[in-house]
Amino acid sequence: MIRRLVETLLIETFEKHGASAEIKGPTGDYVFLKDLINATLSTGSWSPSRNLKAALPRLKDIGDKSAHNRFFVAKRGDIQPLLGDIRVVVQELLYQSGLKT
Repeated sequence: MIRRLVETLLIETFEKHGASAEIKGPTGDYVFLKDLINATLSTGSWSPSRNLKAALPRLKDIGDKSAHNRFFVAKRGDIQPLLGDIRVVVQELLYQSGLKT
């Protein structure tokens, strides 16, 4: 769920800043999370904070394990150490996307 939230907020943020072309592939579809994060790290369309840039790869790691490994199910103990990163990412993207003012 966290992975999906982060993906959605990243897309909303790029759209808000008129930069959705930066995160679309050749067919016009939005790219996968890895490429969304890479686009965020290198964007000039908006200004992601240093904290956001540092936290995104850590959240991606646990999200990938949960989404792509059928033998891994994230538990509270896996998420607990990432609560600060989750807050940084979600809170900043809510503001950057204009969903929260």
